[in-house]
Amino acid sequence: MTVQLRRDDLHASVSDPESASMNFLNEVAARFPDAISLAAGRPYDGFHSTDDLERYLRGYLAHLEALGLDDEQRQRRLLQYGRTNGYLGALIARMLLVDEGIEVPEQAVMVTSGCQEAMVIALRGLCARPGDVVLAVEPCYVGLTGAARLLGVEVVPVPESADGLDPDTVPAVAAAVRASGRRPRALYLVPNFANPSGASMPVAARRRLLDVAAEQDLLILEDDPYGLFGLGDEPRPTLKALDTGQRVLYLGSFAKSCFPGARVGFLVADQTVVDAAGRRTLLADELSAVKSLLTVNTSPVAQAVVGGFLVEAGCSVRAAGKAKTAFYRGNLRALLAALETSFGDDARVRWNTPAGGFFAVLDVPLTVDEAMLETSGREYGVLWTPMSFFYAPGSGGGRRSIRLSCSALPPERVGEGVRRLAELVRDRAEPR
Repeated sequence: MTVQLRRDDLHASVSDPESASMNFLNEVAARFPDAISLAAGRPYDGFHSTDDLERYLRGYLAHLEALGLDDEQRQRRLLQYGRTNGYLGALIARMLLVDEGIEVPEQAVMVTSGCQEAMVIALRGLCARPGDVVLAVEPCYVGLTGAARLLGVEVVPVPESADGLDPDTVPAVAAAVRASGRRPRALYLVPNFANPSGASMPVAARRRLLDVAAEQDLLILEDDPYGLFGLGDEPRPTLKALDTGQRVLYLGSFAKSCFPGARVGFLVADQTVVDAAGRRTLLADELSAVKSLLTVNTSPVAQAVVGGFLVEAGCSVRAAGKAKTAFYRGNLRALLAALETSFGDDARVRWNTPAGGFFAVLDVPLTVDEAMLETSGREYGVLWTPMSFFYAPGSGGGRRSIRLSCSALPPERVGEGVRRLAELVRDRAEPR
């Protein structure tokens, strides 16, 4: 008789609501391939070509040769197991200085297999005791909450305002955690054009948050995948750039700036760690033990591709990405204009106006759950993401709100997708 396993005997992450929601979105997209997807938050395909791969690889090999590596060393760098924390520390540190004004030593940079691995490593390394918890802005990116559940780390929500996180809400949440006998270790947020809300923190609030983190003895996990894509050129300093007390661990990715298939991210952890004997190391070095048990090291070939991209860009992703920034600005403007055209006369519908990024949130007079999404794909030819996916299970948050993404489509398809969505809302609106 063949083995049959009880689902109840598998780890909770197998049936985790966040994982299930992402799988559901992929399944719906596969069932309705002709539907316009305002759900996909991926980069636009038109910016990526397989022709880039050879050029980036050759550029990186030339860079290694200029550094004095001979042919055998260059071959080994790409084709063998490599350093756990990766080879791109110097290039990434230079990029952070040029583009963001962040000054960190290259040894503080860990190259990861996508930003998702950086989240897992940070959570696993920081949350050492059973009562250690992570605070996170809610609504929250499901990659963080899903990673925490996989590790058995509790996530405590901190409500988000229209202007992103209000720093003065953090102390009360941290105090409640401590009163219950648990320890708040870190706070996760996306300060620039957050996923899913699109909200951004004002600069004054960023400075205040750093003060609050010091007062509450919290580390900050700053995730910044969308910072390049503001609607204007107004400078938005990262928390890490403002950080003078090394409170911030910075999570980065090349998915949007280079291309997502490379699966290269990074973690900046420049905090000092002191052991019982008084020896001092960098947190990035300590966390390498966690990474070595996850992926051994990030693919050297993928690192070489991203390394070639950085060399070609002169380590300024911001300068090299001007065409992408212009495209995403145009798409967000197209989305906001389409919402005004399709819903401007409907007092029952509201939406926010993000200052950049890939996402906006639409509040509608109907329950927007998985069943309604299926109806939308089948009968109206448009897909979107229920905001309930980004709230704690059972909280009831986001049940009448939709996340709209404008990044993966040509501008004209964005407008058509919103028009189809407006038909759904008019037809399916629930009576007051």
